[in-house]
Amino acid sequence: MPAEIRLLYADDALLVLDKPAGLLSVPGRGEDKQDCLSTRVQRHWRDALVVHRLDMATSGLMLMARGTAAQRSLNHAFAQRQVTKRYVALLHGCLAPLPGDWGQVDLPIALDWPNRPRRVVPAEGGKASVTRWRVQAGADAAHTRVELEPVTGRSHQLRVHMLAIGHPIVGDALYFDRQPIDAPRLMLHASQIALLHPIGKQPMQFRCAPDF
Repeated sequence: MPAEIRLLYADDALLVLDKPAGLLSVPGRGEDKQDCLSTRVQRHWRDALVVHRLDMATSGLMLMARGTAAQRSLNHAFAQRQVTKRYVALLHGCLAPLPGDWGQVDLPIALDWPNRPRRVVPAEGGKASVTRWRVQAGADAAHTRVELEPVTGRSHQLRVHMLAIGHPIVGDALYFDRQPIDAPRLMLHASQIALLHPIGKQPMQFRCAPDF
């Protein structure tokens, strides 16, 4: 396994990996976009198959199935929202904690065709999208550290929803075009994932702290 990709768990059906920021999850279009986490992992586990993705700029926990039976099981679990994911993000501005602990953003998301791959909250239409959020300790006047839980799984959902409530994610060069970029990377990290094992069905939970 390449040193920059940390293996957190492996068995005959499941791999749990810590993807670094700046690495594609799967190959893109063009020769310059073939290096990615899935390709690197498949050099070591030929039966490793993709079941979900993280944005290139996002770091943290990613699952891969080993074999088609495990892939089918995990694909079904994701489609039925049986996999719970949480992220840590650093936001611009001071976002006040809510008395009930968790807040919720319930705004549709659509592809911004003239500016793809950007997404937007459209005036009408779009796909229903829901994100839960809560403030973690350590907020100051300039930034707020939050925990985010995507209830739905739209592309760029967390980035679009945080921008929509007036608190874009620090280091987001795609959605917050302040120049120069205010951080060396997008401050968004997949920190927790909980699921049933794709074959044994026992509950499993993994945690991975961000480096920011």
